[in-house]
Amino acid sequence: MSNTTTPQVKKEQISVPVADVKKVVDNHKTAAAHHNAAATHHLEAAAHHEAGNHDKACASTVKASGHHAMATEHLNEVAKHHTAKS
Repeated sequence: MSNTTTPQVKKEQISVPVADVKKVVDNHKTAAAHHNAAATHHLEAAAHHEAGNHDKACASTVKASGHHAMATEHLNEVAKHHTAKS
């Protein structure tokens, strides 16, 4: 049995300007807020369907879809930042 270990390769720490960090943090938080709002609308849609209010369920589903789209826009900005820095 050998006690040799593979040396860990440390990735160089990336220096990111404070303004960029704030922008990325804001995008993460905004995306999360939209995901939460979408979840709320999905739950409302389910409740409306259960109650037989299919028109209201449809409206809630459309609202949820809009929040998903807005969250995706913010996540795309985060991805651009991380791709540019790697």
